[in-house]
Amino acid sequence: MARINHRAIDKHLKDIAKSYERAAKRNPIRVPIQTEVAGTGGTMPGRDTAEGDPVLARLLMWLGEQARQNPSHYIDVTRFVEEQQLHDEDASVLAFELEQRDLVTVARDLGGTPDVHLTDAGRAAIHRLKKLRQDRAARLRYTMDAFHRWLFDTAGDQKPINPVLFLATPPAYFAGSDITGTELHEALAHLSQHELIEYVETDPITVAITPQGVSCALAGGSVQDHVNQPRSGTTYNNYMPNAKGLIIGEQQHFTQNNTDGVDPTLFAQLAGYIGQVSSTLGMSDTDRVELERVAQDLHDEATSASPEPGRLRQLATQIKDRLLEAGATIAATQGIQLAEQALDALMQ
Repeated sequence: MARINHRAIDKHLKDIAKSYERAAKRNPIRVPIQTEVAGTGGTMPGRDTAEGDPVLARLLMWLGEQARQNPSHYIDVTRFVEEQQLHDEDASVLAFELEQRDLVTVARDLGGTPDVHLTDAGRAAIHRLKKLRQDRAARLRYTMDAFHRWLFDTAGDQKPINPVLFLATPPAYFAGSDITGTELHEALAHLSQHELIEYVETDPITVAITPQGVSCALAGGSVQDHVNQPRSGTTYNNYMPNAKGLIIGEQQHFTQNNTDGVDPTLFAQLAGYIGQVSSTLGMSDTDRVELERVAQDLHDEATSASPEPGRLRQLATQIKDRLLEAGATIAATQGIQLAEQALDALMQ
């Protein structure tokens, strides 16, 4: 098998992405696959929210611009569909989806066209989108997820495909703004590093999804969920030292002066795992900070001279409950399993 020249591939992808993205936005190529991208993980809103839906987010930003020019006018959503060449979208459905989320009011007496007016909640959503699009980490996470899902839907049989075709699809927007060729290139590098895609040295350069990439897509979580799931024998680190300078999850075994026969190893590993994946669970900042606080308390108790079984049980149960509330992602499910293992060991 011929050796792949990755440096040449990187240079080629950068060149074609930069030259292609502008033309692709002006004249979209319609790939015959209808995709729906999950925005899980990090600060990206969920796919069931308007801000997390690539088309609805674009519509919100477009409505904001139209409202700025004509503050008191109702705006026909059909214009958005036509201008953006979203021929597969129904303007009335888009308007009703925003109305259901209280982001617009729909006029019912203007000749049947989906005319809308932004509500205060809609203006607040636009403000959040403007702030979110500046979050580089969230942009990269979204780009990896969106491209990976598009690749699976479009060429899930591992058929090579030109990756820049993604830039012409509806999911190629984050918080209402275009995904750039540079951002796509960076996402491809991460996906390749984690063996979810592989480069194929063709002309032009193409990529194919790997068996591991297919498994990641079928699992239903995000790319980060897949990357962060623990491997057999893994020691969990989150680089957050406690008061004694110990790093959560770094220790495999502990020596305590206690007579309860408590092995705190599993509890320390649970705490370290939470510190490692907390940012990928899709929690609000308030819930994430609270989860990390409980994990730190659990680590402090597990690494103390005499860990108290009741305290270990209480903190591990709190973590389990919060992970159950976080949703059925791979990272949350794995954390729940670790918590159950620790609690079961405590009862033996």
